[in-house]
Amino acid sequence: MNFAIRPVNTALAVVGAGQAQALNKSPAVSGHGFQDAMLKALQQTSGLQKESGRLSREFSLENPTVSLEETMVAGAKSSIAFQATLQCETGSSRPTAKS
Repeated sequence: MNFAIRPVNTALAVVGAGQAQALNKSPAVSGHGFQDAMLKALQQTSGLQKESGRLSREFSLENPTVSLEETMVAGAKSSIAFQATLQCETGSSRPTAKS
């Protein structure tokens, strides 16, 4: 795999003007570091997994207020969040290849 480091200007263009100032601050200034970001990602992933499990259980119990579509979307969101969290964890310790 070829991993390239993109300049900060690319990230600023994608994020937008409102959040650009937050990207320019160092972790010490903004008060958020990698550990806080990872903790938040894990908490969000856990919440999505719990919601997916709840909807699956309710659907299997034939709750009329829970649809198959809603259950499937919640499962997909949970799966994507879990995969993204794993990529973030494993990607943080992996060295990047030079172009």
